[in-house]
Amino acid sequence: MSVLVVTGTGTGVGKTVVTAAVAALAHARGWPVAVVKPAQTGVGPGEDGDLAEVTRLSGVTDVHEYARFPSPLSPAAAARADGLPPPDLAAAARSVRDLAADRRLVLVEGAGGLLVRFDPDGATLADLAVRLRAQVLVVTAAGLGTLNHTALTCEAIAHRGLELAGVVIGSWPREPDLAARSNLVDLETISARPLAGALPAGLGTVSPDAFLVAAHAGLAPHLGGVFAPAHFRAAAGPQG
Repeated sequence: MSVLVVTGTGTGVGKTVVTAAVAALAHARGWPVAVVKPAQTGVGPGEDGDLAEVTRLSGVTDVHEYARFPSPLSPAAAARADGLPPPDLAAAARSVRDLAADRRLVLVEGAGGLLVRFDPDGATLADLAVRLRAQVLVVTAAGLGTLNHTALTCEAIAHRGLELAGVVIGSWPREPDLAARSNLVDLETISARPLAGALPAGLGTVSPDAFLVAAHAGLAPHLGGVFAPAHFRAAAGPQG
C-alpha cells in the first residue's frame, strides 16, 4: 500500500480527518509518509488549506499541494472561474510516483467525490488512481442518503478495475439515529467487506495526542488501527 487515494462520497464527509488519521498512525509507527492534495479549492493564497489541518492533527510535515483555486467549486470549474490553468493530472501522477519511490506511504486526498472533474477534458480523481494503480479508500457519511452515494462510488471504483481499500465513516454522531445505526450493515453489504472504520464527530478539534488515540481506535488494522466492526455495531445499538 505505497499509494492510497482517499476519496469521499461527496463534500463534507470527513476526507481530511480520515486522511490525517491514516497519516498519524503511519507517522507514529515511524513510516516515511507524505500527503498530497492534487487540487485545493475554496481557499485563497496564503490561507490554510486541508494540508495544514493534516499537519496539525497528524504531525506529518511532508505535504504537497499541486494546485489551488479560491472558488469553492470542482477543480475544473474553479480553474475556469478563477481564470487559472486547470490541474495537470499527468504531472500529478508523476509527482506522486516520485514521492512513493522513497516513502512507505503516500496519501492522496481528492476534492469532493471520486468523479468530480479535474480538467476540461473530464479527468477525475478516479483517473489519477488508475494512473497510479492505487487502492482507494472511501469516506462516507453515517446517516440518511449515504447508501446510494456509497454504492455509486464503489461501483465506479470496481468499473475502473481499482481496488477498494475499504469504507470509513468520517463523522460518527454522538447520538446516532435509526438511519445511521441501520446503515452500518448495509454499508458492509455494499462494499462486500467489513467496515474499515468510523471516526467520531468533532475529531478535527481535539489535540494531536487525543487525535492519535481516536484514530487508533477508529480505523481498521490494515489502516494501522484496532477498529472491530462487530464490536462497533454492537455498541451502536439496535439497527432496525
